[in-house]
Amino acid sequence: MPISPKRAALAGAVTAALLAAVGCGSPGGISMPPSIPAAPGQVQVKLIGFNDLHGNLEPPRLAISAPATGGGTVPVPAGGAAYMASAIAALKAKNPNHAVVSAGDMIGASPLVSALFLDEPTIEAVNEMKIDFNAVGNHEFDKGQTELLRMKNGGCARNTPLAPCRVNRSFPGANFGFLAANTVKHDGSTLFPATGIKSFTQGGATVKVGFIGMTLKGTPTIVSPAGVAGLSFKDEADTANALIPQLKSQGADAIVVVIHEGGMTSVGYNDKRCTGLSGDIVPILERLDAQVDVVISGHTHRAYICDYGRVNAAKPFLLTSAGQYGTLLTDIDLTIDTRTRKVTAKSASNVIVQGEAFTSGANTVATTDQYPSFAKNQTIAALISSYAGVAAPLVQRVVGRLAATATRTQVASRENVLGNLIADAQLAATAAPAKGGAQIAFMNPGGVRADLAPAANGDVSYGQIFTVQPFGNSLVVKTLTGAQIKAVLEQQFNSGTNSVAQPRVLLPSKSFSYSYDLSKPAGARITAMALNGTAMSDANRYRVAMNSFLATGGDNFTVFTQGTEPLGGDQDIDALEAYIAVNSPLALPAADRITNLTP
Repeated sequence: MPISPKRAALAGAVTAALLAAVGCGSPGGISMPPSIPAAPGQVQVKLIGFNDLHGNLEPPRLAISAPATGGGTVPVPAGGAAYMASAIAALKAKNPNHAVVSAGDMIGASPLVSALFLDEPTIEAVNEMKIDFNAVGNHEFDKGQTELLRMKNGGCARNTPLAPCRVNRSFPGANFGFLAANTVKHDGSTLFPATGIKSFTQGGATVKVGFIGMTLKGTPTIVSPAGVAGLSFKDEADTANALIPQLKSQGADAIVVVIHEGGMTSVGYNDKRCTGLSGDIVPILERLDAQVDVVISGHTHRAYICDYGRVNAAKPFLLTSAGQYGTLLTDIDLTIDTRTRKVTAKSASNVIVQGEAFTSGANTVATTDQYPSFAKNQTIAALISSYAGVAAPLVQRVVGRLAATATRTQVASRENVLGNLIADAQLAATAAPAKGGAQIAFMNPGGVRADLAPAANGDVSYGQIFTVQPFGNSLVVKTLTGAQIKAVLEQQFNSGTNSVAQPRVLLPSKSFSYSYDLSKPAGARITAMALNGTAMSDANRYRVAMNSFLATGGDNFTVFTQGTEPLGGDQDIDALEAYIAVNSPLALPAADRITNLTP
């Protein structure tokens, strides 16, 4: 049931009292020092950033490997929306001039307690955190732009197979701004506002910070085309550069780009040296106007703090990312000169959102006094509890047994056991003539979101398989020629954002095998294909099962859209559940369906 206003107010007061008493921690936590006051003629502004929350309301049972006092590292348990809210409040308390921003993928690909309710509880939890802006990411489009608009505006219109508003009958939508500067509709307007401005006053002086929010221009290649129909995603650097004069004319003294695109470094989550920076964010940075002060990034799930001026002195941006799942927050301080109206100093650190200890298998990760620990925000804890209570019977229901853990770990051919298992389940669900007569099934690797680890007795729960496949795709069977199947497989290595170095290898059902050679030119890399051990002909027609994401050209596998005689089927998660149940205890498939012949 929804939390009553009285209960919410009481819980908020308790949380505020806790924060006032212990700074940012539960008993035994370490207080965080206040910010240094600004000198005359200066205003200090604090930005707090996070990204790729993906609806992780409950602690994700992850630990950050952090430097230990005596050398080496110590694992610090991190994450959980209730702890994250208290961490944000503690950082806000250090400077009344603050703004909190998210760099996308706040929702989508979420654990069951959020995804089962269309991510409504995540929006409600973030509402309680009182943030300012979210630059929408690609996963915000997973259920289509109409449902995304509902996430912002609220209401209970039904846009998906799942019913909305099952717990909160008056879903309010987001009380913070969504930004989408490079997501453009047919009429030239943006799906959400392109920019936002926030003003700050200190010592009688007022400064303004302008925010530009964007997602990666490759979004149409990694989401269902139906979800972004009628939208175009413009170049990130060109978009930002064109908006800077507009923000400056509105009085912005600092420019912050919040972008759902990112990179990676070869150093730790809080190392400021920028060593080994790589990824798709780099060419964007190289083309950004030098008037940009900070770039808050995401998408890669990597954590980094980078003074980009070390890489290119002409581009003195501060580049940040807070990793994933609410395990970190980025604490950014800007000093703005009120006479020159420019940023004169900037610094950032990633702060671990330390909450509760956890046990993972034989490994216990304990809280540590070396890093600040945070109390639970009781309002958000109660919110999560209410949704989890409704979900519990479904989460805990045993669907069958598995002989061992099915993982997403890639072998030399780039296939993995769990992806193969899912493909087998989809083939089994669609093989009957009435179900489509499928002979082959393919699973996209990006749709496999977690390993599937059974309990000690082999039991697998519905909650586990939902975590593996949280997108709610349906199955589709289409007719493709052997030549078209070969063309689809070629797209793994030469399609959109794919590359030979980082391909998206489709996971095949046990009926199908093939080999590839990356030393050959594009279009000639697939060297052999077989159906049940018999060589396939380019001219022959085959029935192929896939999820609805792939069927509409998702992950830029556009050849799938050329398939004919489509027949819709069951939900992908239902197919996996039925396959495990019928075959329990299910033995794991081998990862030997693809052969890499590259010299």
